[in-house]
Amino acid sequence: MARADINRSGEMEVFVQVVERGGFSAAARQLRMTPSAISKLVARLEGRLGTRLVNRTTRKLLLTPEGQTFYEHSVRILADMDEAERRASSHDDPRGVIRINTSAAYGTHVLARILGRFLETYPGISVEVIQTDLVVDLLAEKADIAVRAGAMPSSSLRARKLGETPLVIVASPTYLEKHGVPKTAADLEQHCRLGFGYVRAVREWPVAEGDAIVEVPVAGRLSASDGEALRHFAIGGAGLAQLAHFTVAEDLEAGRLVTVLDSALTRRKEPFHAVYVGQGGHLPARIRTMLDYLAEHGRVS
Repeated sequence: MARADINRSGEMEVFVQVVERGGFSAAARQLRMTPSAISKLVARLEGRLGTRLVNRTTRKLLLTPEGQTFYEHSVRILADMDEAERRASSHDDPRGVIRINTSAAYGTHVLARILGRFLETYPGISVEVIQTDLVVDLLAEKADIAVRAGAMPSSSLRARKLGETPLVIVASPTYLEKHGVPKTAADLEQHCRLGFGYVRAVREWPVAEGDAIVEVPVAGRLSASDGEALRHFAIGGAGLAQLAHFTVAEDLEAGRLVTVLDSALTRRKEPFHAVYVGQGGHLPARIRTMLDYLAEHGRVS
């Protein structure tokens, strides 16, 4: 086994330059070394291999059969190393699989719109999307990127902001015809308020009353594990839901949903981030490419 302190690729590169430049002096000029340093390196290489690689004359340098074999293999190995580094770091030809963990709402209303073009642009990349509103451990779930709503907690994770979206309270016209249109925070107490079936950082709906902010608790007989399900429940007339505006914009335009308490809402905006594990600033090209793409095309505002 070779010693760890031997730079075998460096030795190969020097030897290849000696052969292709036709001598120690020319190789030294190319590599910005001294001829004596080149000569010592080749002699040390021959000593380690236990064979002569070159025969030196006053006029030229001749390869031995062993030297010719070592040269040919060195050229191939150095080319393979260059290709490996290019594939690992190239911006132009990123390759591999990207696992994105995201909410159903973002997956439905943003990723569904932009991923087709991404795959056409980067044919070497495959994308696997896992949808859940629950906050996951990226390493445990083997996710490369997680798209999440809400403020970023202090952690070892890094993030790219994808904009922010207003939160609106919506209901179907049929629901409001049956139960009336709430005008104040107190009116919400008489309505079914659709909620999430897990603990969230913000559990109440903030509604303005005069100069005060009233935090209305979510209380209803129906909850769900993701915002997209709540959207469908609201369209079906099950109650009121507080949702990100970008997820219901088309429903509002089509009349499937209407907003309520517009003047009383605090206009709280919810930020979105593409979260990833920091790696000392060095990210695989496939992940870096996706983060750049989301920052340009995957914004929620």
